[in-house]
Parts: sequence; C-alpha cells; structure tokens
Amino acid sequence: MEPLKLSRLLYRAKVWFSHRRLSSSISQAQRANTRKEEFRSRVAAGPLLKDFVSPVPASSAPSCMEEDDDDDDPHYITESPPTTHNKVYFETYGCQMNVNDTEIAWSILQKSGYVRVNSATEADVILLVTCSIREKAEQTIWNRLKQLGFMKRKRCNSQGPMRIGILGCMAERLKEEILQREKLVDILAGPDAYRDLPRLLSVAETGQQAANVLLSLDETYADVMPVQTSSNSVSSFVSIMRGCNNMCTYCIVPFTRGRERSRPVHSILEEVRMLSSQGVKEVTLLGQNVNSYLDTTSVQIPSTETPHLSRGFSTIFKPRQGGLRFVDLLDQVSRIDPEMRIRFTSPHPKDFPDEVLHLIRERHNICKQIHIPAQSGSNRVLEAMRRGYTREAYLDLVQNIRENIPGVSLSSDFITGFCQETEDDHQQTLSLLRDVSYNAAFLFAYSMRKKTRAFHRLIDDVPPEVKKRRLEELIEVFREEAEQVSQRAVGSTQLVLVEGVSKRSDSDLCGRNDGNTKVIFPDLPMASNSLSENEVRARPGDYVLVKILSSSSQSLRGRLLGLTSLQSSQAFS
Repeated sequence: MEPLKLSRLLYRAKVWFSHRRLSSSISQAQRANTRKEEFRSRVAAGPLLKDFVSPVPASSAPSCMEEDDDDDDPHYITESPPTTHNKVYFETYGCQMNVNDTEIAWSILQKSGYVRVNSATEADVILLVTCSIREKAEQTIWNRLKQLGFMKRKRCNSQGPMRIGILGCMAERLKEEILQREKLVDILAGPDAYRDLPRLLSVAETGQQAANVLLSLDETYADVMPVQTSSNSVSSFVSIMRGCNNMCTYCIVPFTRGRERSRPVHSILEEVRMLSSQGVKEVTLLGQNVNSYLDTTSVQIPSTETPHLSRGFSTIFKPRQGGLRFVDLLDQVSRIDPEMRIRFTSPHPKDFPDEVLHLIRERHNICKQIHIPAQSGSNRVLEAMRRGYTREAYLDLVQNIRENIPGVSLSSDFITGFCQETEDDHQQTLSLLRDVSYNAAFLFAYSMRKKTRAFHRLIDDVPPEVKKRRLEELIEVFREEAEQVSQRAVGSTQLVLVEGVSKRSDSDLCGRNDGNTKVIFPDLPMASNSLSENEVRARPGDYVLVKILSSSSQSLRGRLLGLTSLQSSQAFS
C-alpha cells in the first residue's frame, strides 16, 4: 500500500474513534443528568423534616432563661455503663517514668469506673507497664506472661474472662510479635496511648485483640492528674517531659517514647502544689532527658542567643530558641514549698550550664545530688555511642559541679561490652570510676536493641562471657570507691527524710539523706517540745537529724538525735 493512502486511512480511523468516544461521553452525561432530575423529583415529593418531629406542647417547652444542666446535654448521647468486670491490677517494671505512667493510666481508668485491686488473682484486668531498655527486662515480661496465661486459663467461668494488657515501651517496640506470639494478650497500649485504654478494654471484652501504639509529637498528659499508686506518701514523681532527641546509637528510647516534648510549666506547678497540700515531702522531676526541658506554650521569651550547653559538649539536633528552660522550671518548683525536697532524673551531661548549678547551690530545698550518666570512659566508645563529649570534657564537668556545689553527691550510668569495645576501652572505664568516685552507679552489660543506630550500623561482637566478666569488674571497682565515699560521712550529722520501717528490722527506721543515700537508725522515742507529751517517735515524712556511726557502699547507719525541719537544719545538710 502506498504511504499516502496508508496515512489517510489512519487519519480516518483516528477521527472515527474520537467521534465515537465523544458520542459516548455525551450520552453518559445525558443519562447522568436524567438520573439527577429523577432524584430531585422524588425528594420534592417525599416527606419533610417536620414529618419526623413530634410537636412539643407549649407548656412543656423549656424556657431559654432556665438554668438546667441536663437540657444542655445532647439527648442522643448516653453514658456507657461501667463494665461489670472492672477490677484492674497494675504491675510496673523498669524506670521511674514507668511508675509515673502507671499513675497516669490509673487516673484515666479510675474515671471510667474501674476499681484497683492489690492482687492479680482477684483482678479482671491485669496491666503490665513494661520496659524495653535491655533484653533482660523484656525476658522478665515474657516469663510473667506465661504465669498469667496459666491463671487466665484456670479462671472460673463464673468470674468472667480475664484480660491482660501490655503497656509502655515493650508494647511500642514489639507490637506485632506480642500479639502473634502471645494470643492471651488482649490489649497493647504504647506510652502515648493511655487515654485510649477505656476503649481498648471495651474492644477486648468482645473477644478481640486491641492495640494503639501510635507515637505522638505533642502528648504530655498535661491535663491528667496522676493518682499515686504506691503506699509511700512521703515522695512522688512528677513527669515534666517525654521522649528524647539525643539519638545515642545504643538507645531505644527515641523509638519507643518518641521525640522530646515538654509539659507546660503551669501544669507542673499545679501538680506540685497539690502534692504539697497532701503532705508529700519530696518530689522528683522526671524526663528521659529531664534537663533539656523547654516550654514554649505558656510564655514566649524571644531570644537570639543559642542555649548554653555544658562546656565541651555538643548535640546532633538544632537547639530551639526562646521559651522557659529547665533552670526556670526548677526555680519556680523550688519556691512552692520550702519544706519540700526537689530532685530530678534522668539528665544528660550536656545540659548543665552554670546557671543550673548556681541555682542548685543557692536553693536549700534542691538536693545537692546530681546524676551524670557517663556510659563509658573511652573516647573511642563515646564517639561510637554518639554521646557528644569526650572523657576530658566529662571530667571537666565533674570538677565544675564540685566547685559550684560543695559536698555534692554524684551518680552515673555505665554500659560495658558495647560494640567493638576493647580491653583497653574497658580499662579506661574502670579508671573513670576511680577518678570520679561516685556515690551511686547503675551498671549494665550492653544488649543490642532493634531499630537503634547500633543495630543498623555496628556489630555486637563482644562475647557474652566477656561482657559478664567486665560487668563484674565494674561492680567491684564501684563498690570499693563507694565504700570510701560513705566512710567519709562517718562522724557527721545528716539531715534525713524518714520513709518508714527498715526492711531488715522492725526496730529500725530508714530514710534518705540529701545525697539520696539510705540511712538506717533505731526507732527510739525522742523528747517532745509539746507540753502534752513527754516523748514522740519519728514518723514517715518527718525530717530528723542522725549522727552517722558506720557505713557500707550502699547505706549509712546512725543514731537518732531529734526532729528538725528542712529550713532550720542548713548547718547539717
């Protein structure tokens, strides 16, 4: 066929198909318009809104001037009756933040009609508030779930089904594995999903598994007033911020608790005032990186100045400008009650500018005890951990703290057996323990966590037996140094906040001094200043003076001198 004839045929075919598509589109549009017109006709011929509404007699119509709260409520919304199987039991594992999370979860469930019980056997709902920081912590939960599974299967039919829930970091990290491996788990709630607990439990009552592990960018539970779950009314934890931005290579926290966000100052102050009115004598401010606190919601303080870090420290994220910082919060909290001790944990060494240290020194009710996690004494390991400082910068900070706060007590965290840690790295960590001489330390063997940078970039190549041996050596060196630190307290007079009866002897009381060291002393009567009584005994919540007579690496023993107050005992604190 000639090229000219072929091109004409192709052109005619193209025109024919285009016309066909256009005709089809027009016919479809016509049919759609026809259907719309038919629908409008049916609606116009149908009943109106008034046909569905019964007329209200004029005599019964409410006056717009009447103040009746019931009439303000939508009548199509009814409150769900509380479940009949509403007895809840909490088990809390891990850090102080989990203790506070338990109090938040209990506050939410209490408002939904649940009743808290003190044993798992009488509970309809068992909630485990979990930790994922190390493999050992998770294994404890797996073992506990086996025990609870046996209880669940043996539960009498007359008691109704038992529901089991996993809350907190482990729910966030192992959500699919928990639901698939442990069919007995009914609900999962991540650290930012506690408000959803009533709904999750309602779903679980139908026999389904329910989960909410979504992380939030702004959830701080600022409007949820925690309900204390411990019998100790002397001290309490107050959460001031959640999450962490540091992204240390070994740490799972940013992936289980999300990014940093701080609770508004006014909410924190309200809770501390409430605790003070209830007689609480010691408050610990909590956060994954507590001293990086920054509230930009309540008061805006414009500033072009970059926030100060500890000298020689750096951070991988860009510091935010303005707002109320940790030193501002600490200042306001310490002013609420001069007889209330203030502590805070867990800080990062980078966030100790001089103004924070000066405030701790000047304010008598801020405890002279600082936690400064080192993690390692080796610069090579610190860099691999992405800690943002060197051994030398850390030791400079220790010296600066001791110069600004005479008599300060120091505690720390250490991880041994991190990826590619050599014997020389280990020896440098041991030497740091000796150089600083901590009052307390938390020592752990490294366990790799999925999702962390170390999991993706490094190799966990230190054998378990080597980790175990190095950990034992860390513990031994720490105890040797801690015993010498405690020995220096013998002969001094310490201000002690009484917590209760000693666990080892009913004839002794125990409490903690300003440095957070346990002090044990005999429960003996003391002379009273009251005319109506000749003798009194120390009770939980009292401040007493104790003469220290002996010591160990973990505690002090002494003789009770008498009752006192926080303000009047500055010479002994």
